[in-house]
Amino acid sequence: MSKNPYYSGPPSDHFDGKRFHLVDRTATDRSFRDLWRWQREGTRTSWPKTVPVTQAIPPTRSITPRLTMIGHATILIQVAGLNILTDPVWSDRASPFRFVGPKRVTEPGVDFAQLPTIDTVLLSHNHYDHFDIATLRRLILRDHPLIVTPLGNDVIVRKGIATARTITGDWHDSISLSPDVSVHLTPANHWSSRGIRDRRMALWSGFWIDTPDAQIWFAGDTSYGDGEIFHDIRKRYGAPHIAMIPIGAYEPRWFMSDQHVAPEQSVQIFHDIGAEQALGFHWGTFQLTDEGREEPLQLLRTSLAASGVASSRFTAFAPGDVHVASA
Repeated sequence: MSKNPYYSGPPSDHFDGKRFHLVDRTATDRSFRDLWRWQREGTRTSWPKTVPVTQAIPPTRSITPRLTMIGHATILIQVAGLNILTDPVWSDRASPFRFVGPKRVTEPGVDFAQLPTIDTVLLSHNHYDHFDIATLRRLILRDHPLIVTPLGNDVIVRKGIATARTITGDWHDSISLSPDVSVHLTPANHWSSRGIRDRRMALWSGFWIDTPDAQIWFAGDTSYGDGEIFHDIRKRYGAPHIAMIPIGAYEPRWFMSDQHVAPEQSVQIFHDIGAEQALGFHWGTFQLTDEGREEPLQLLRTSLAASGVASSRFTAFAPGDVHVASA
């Protein structure tokens, strides 16, 4: 068995000594034949080249939970005096290359120059639409934040940025961010790779942020699977005040269903986790899959109505949008 270049540790229920996998062993891998079938079918809906954004200007700090959408999976979370950033991408493309790959159709919801000092980056996994070395380098040069990430991803960060401060954890590990705030890594039904030979060699996760005034959950990229991980998260940590749940990048479903949720499944996660408020992310910034840009919003509204949930309790978070928790 060839070595894992990112992580070496004892086998577990989701690590076989070389690769990570889902606890229920659902196969997330897709073959080149599957990929070719998808591309050959040619069912991709055209997106607009640009969508206007009214950029927000966040405060320097906030005690009350305040969330600002940057775009895709990048969200500024200001809570308990800390500034936390999830999966930061300010680059024009979600790609290892500057000249090819999914191109941003919305400007970031906050101009980088207006971004307050970042204390912590939560890096959920190593796919290029979530893990952008160019943006991480800008943040590290400016703010030198602590990067919290699942097992193996620290090696990739430090290979690109030798001065990075990183700390890794396995699912359900807890990491202290301040005397009052901690983050727990939560399971997700997903996978990882930076190239064609390192599939599932670094772990992926969501993040549960425990603060004195609010419990905040960022689900990360995930499929629904059998739903057990969401029921287990609720049993372990309770019901979050605010849940960030993905709603996009799901067509064609035969290809994507084991790695990304569609909006009706996002609503099911909302029920399973018992959230007071949900914010939908992972839509509308980079076209990764076949559905139209506005389709996740429409399906989210339809799914909420079908399950008797007020649309105000689960909104699609768009670049520049701000959510401030009620007292």
